[in-house]
Order: sequence, then C-alpha cells, then structure tokens
Amino acid sequence: MTERRPPGADAETWADRQIREAAERGAFDGLPGMGRPLPDLDAPYDDLWWVRKKMRREGLSYLPPALALRKEAEDARAAAVRAASEPEARRIVAEVNERIREALRMPPPGPPLNLRPLDAEDVVREWRERRGRDGHRSA
Repeated sequence: MTERRPPGADAETWADRQIREAAERGAFDGLPGMGRPLPDLDAPYDDLWWVRKKMRREGLSYLPPALALRKEAEDARAAAVRAASEPEARRIVAEVNERIREALRMPPPGPPLNLRPLDAEDVVREWRERRGRDGHRSA
C-alpha cells in the first residue's frame, strides 16, 4: 500500500480496492499458512499472544523473580552436589545463599519467596555421600 487514500474517497472502498489489486498482482501468493485456517482461532483472547508465541518460538521463558530464585536455589543445590570438589560446592552454595539473603532483605515482587538459605554443611554432606568419601574434608 504505497499510495494515500484520495480525499473524498470512501475508506472501506479504497482499502478493498488496494487489497484486490495486490491480490491480482500476486502480492499474497506463497504466504505462510496460505489456504489453511488461522491457528488458535478458537483459543480465548490473549492481549499478549504475540509475546508468548515469540518466547515459545525462541525457547525463552519468564518466571516472577521469587519463583526464578526458587528454581535457581534448586539448580544450585544440584550443581553443588555434582561439583568437582568440596570448595567448589561450598562456593556454589555461598553464591546462591547471598542472592537468597538479598531477596529476604528486599522481597521481590510476585508470590512469597518461602525460601531460606541452603545449609552448606547439609549440601557438603550430600556431596561426600555421592562420592563415597570417608568424611575427610578436601582443602
């Protein structure tokens, strides 16, 4: 649609003519989904449908900050148990605990945090059990 609607021309008639002429030129040929029903036509209306679709297409996700921190704490615990050494496990726990303490000082928006700092000794005990260690701490 490169030309402007002429003064005095009915807008609907002008738009219909622009569409008809573009179709006659083949401007709509080969468009994705041509000849198929519109996807999600029967789904309830969602103002942010395009954001959700783009995030799904690009493999992105979003969690409220409190839920994201809960997930991060779970992942950190699992990473600490799989760590290559005890100091690395303790470092992972210390890092996530600092973020948890900060969130407890200034609660993030969204659902309640319901999270406490991880007990480093419990995580290290689990780390040792996973490796079958005899309980001696490696420096």
